[in-house]
Amino acid sequence: MFGDARRMFKNVFGSGFLVRTAHVILTWVITLILFLHDTDLRKQEETGELLQPVLFVLLVLMSVLLYFTVSLMDPGFVLSDGKDLQFAIGLTEEQQDMIPPTTKSVRQRRCGRCLLQQPMRSKHCQTCQHCVRRYDHHCPWIENCVGERNHRWFVLYLAVQLLVLLWGLQNAWSGFTYVPTWQVWLQTNGILLVASVVVTVLCLTVLLLLGSHLYLVSLNTTTWEFMARHRISYLKHCGVDENPFDRGTFYNLWGFFCVWGTVVWEQVYFKEASNLV
Repeated sequence: MFGDARRMFKNVFGSGFLVRTAHVILTWVITLILFLHDTDLRKQEETGELLQPVLFVLLVLMSVLLYFTVSLMDPGFVLSDGKDLQFAIGLTEEQQDMIPPTTKSVRQRRCGRCLLQQPMRSKHCQTCQHCVRRYDHHCPWIENCVGERNHRWFVLYLAVQLLVLLWGLQNAWSGFTYVPTWQVWLQTNGILLVASVVVTVLCLTVLLLLGSHLYLVSLNTTTWEFMARHRISYLKHCGVDENPFDRGTFYNLWGFFCVWGTVVWEQVYFKEASNLV
């Protein structure tokens, strides 16, 4: 229990403290700007129509909570050797020796840094100093890895954040006040203009991230596997269009969003090899 508490304290006040603080400040500063200017949210608040303003604030709060969820939770650190993995893949040692050498090897790789056996699809993160199951990437904005345990939450966070940004951009656009000269217009709308530019940049960034992650999830591949396929031992021998983990778009999405728990990827990967025995 005390170990978990120390880990949580280190996560909150560690190297990512400034990044997380900046995220929270930026989020609520932009939200405050939208309510202080003559936007639709401000007009609805003044007329007593509180439904949309309250929903917007709740959505912003949800995005912040999801941000801290993916930022602070364990992404799937490998903390011990999976000694029973050779039995989990459904092959005995004698059967593994019978697999022809032209097929996929069943040997596990031992990490040279943390000295633990790496389950398939895991990778050592030099920033987090741990191997991460189903490693996707290390995100500097959340100052945490995206892996097996928090990847679906990361995608959900991106979706909620995109909704907040689009709604905020629409409200920012509604708050610009018309004046006859550019100098007066900038004095009147300057702060709102800066906020709108920031929201637009963030909106485009989150849109690209969400789209790319949904695409990769639909293929049951990760960012690391997509970018470094030629260097990954269990993929470099595969064809360009071959993905041993692909079970079809529907089952890939279903498995990602609806199936909880640790997946033994060796079992999926070696399914064809075990049928040869």
